[in-house]
Amino acid sequence: MGYRIAIVGAGAVGGYAGAYMAQAGEDVTFIDMWPENVEAMRSKGLRITHIRDVPEFTVPVKAIHLTELQNTVKQKPFDIAFICVKSYDTAWATTMIQQYLSPGGFVVSLQNCMNEETIAGIVGWGRTLGAIASSITVELTEPGHVRRASGKGGKAHTVYRVGEVHGRITERAKEIGRLTALSDSTHVTPNLWGERWSKLVTNGMANGLSACTGLISKDILLNDTLRRFGARLGAEGVRVGQALGYELEEIHHMDPEIIAGAGEGNAAATKEYDEHRIAEANKGGGAHRPSMGQDMVKGRRTEIEFINGFIVDKAKPLGIATPANAALTEIVKRVERGEIAPDPRHILELRLN
Repeated sequence: MGYRIAIVGAGAVGGYAGAYMAQAGEDVTFIDMWPENVEAMRSKGLRITHIRDVPEFTVPVKAIHLTELQNTVKQKPFDIAFICVKSYDTAWATTMIQQYLSPGGFVVSLQNCMNEETIAGIVGWGRTLGAIASSITVELTEPGHVRRASGKGGKAHTVYRVGEVHGRITERAKEIGRLTALSDSTHVTPNLWGERWSKLVTNGMANGLSACTGLISKDILLNDTLRRFGARLGAEGVRVGQALGYELEEIHHMDPEIIAGAGEGNAAATKEYDEHRIAEANKGGGAHRPSMGQDMVKGRRTEIEFINGFIVDKAKPLGIATPANAALTEIVKRVERGEIAPDPRHILELRLN
């Protein structure tokens, strides 16, 4: 349809979604901070692999280093900018791309966490949309190569949820849905905020646990103590989201009340939660390292303050206690700083009131 698209942050999610857009003939430019990644994409193309069911492909792409963005002033402005950087880089990345947008151009947060407010503070609410990649399990394994630790979600699991901040279904939201649907199943939602908070809770139950224990998701799910600590993290997140007025969606393909009940000690809910999560692990789910676990292995800064720490911060004015999320946030920050090494004992030996 003639849109010029920028992918700001050609990492796992940006690289994956953008590669399918480029393969479909969309006008996509990848803008990244890692020189080796840019050079690999330029010289070899962008390679996409899956652990099963999906043929590998490599697509030639336009890729530039962020220091080269200034040269695009000589070209047609970007109509759509997908922000695909870590949450702590959102403000500068949005500020950087803003001046290269067309008059009707807009920005889409295709990230973890809740960054729409940060983006809107720079480009305005009217130019801000959200897109959630749910359980996409992708990793930038090497420069120019994104690997997905699964097949496609398809009808079994809707991967992308796209929405306007005001909840109306607009033509531009449908267009973003069309673009994301090139790589996997997509739903254009009137409930962006409920979807966002539900994804935040999903991440909060898994990412930090992987980062501080060093374990992949499956090993966490098959350990009774770690799995139930995940439920406690989820329960706190669910209650905060409900208090904020969000209409929560399914979390890990479960009713949020089941997770909340399990985390709060309800026997029936705990039984249902355990059965569901153990079955998921035994079917092959969780055979990957969540993004924060990947960051820890690579020595990168994590998003813990924008996930579990964010839940804690939002809970304080509401008077809701979030001791599990607060404890996990502090443990991950200590591992991140190198004060302690990743170890399951950080959670197994944790004592909370």
